[in-house]
Amino acid sequence: MLLIEQTSILIDECTKCVERFWKMREEDRAPDFFQEVKPHADKIHALLKDWQQQADVWIKENRPKYMHSQQIASAVESMEQFVVQSFYKETSKKRFLDATHSTSYTIKNFYNLIEEGNRDAVEKTDD
Repeated sequence: MLLIEQTSILIDECTKCVERFWKMREEDRAPDFFQEVKPHADKIHALLKDWQQQADVWIKENRPKYMHSQQIASAVESMEQFVVQSFYKETSKKRFLDATHSTSYTIKNFYNLIEEGNRDAVEKTDD
């Protein structure tokens, strides 16, 4: 899967985590860990691992001014946690929302950098 596609999926997942967080609070129920939480978390964690590797390579090759591998690593670590936390109504609202917003911000910025890089590459081939 292309890096830009993976990045888009992760942006969507941030939104879905917030929606799930509110839904679980509204339903006032505990999820089945092995039926709901673990399969979803495993899928996202695998995607995050692959995305981080590709993102690090992209950063080394393109050297963006305001994006570094450490920001990607922090976003991955945060997302690994809040994907699981989104299933539980006991999760601290402020901490959860702060984590999802800051991670989403980083991933969206990275997405924009990839798009810019793709546009620049197309413009160079057109010359």
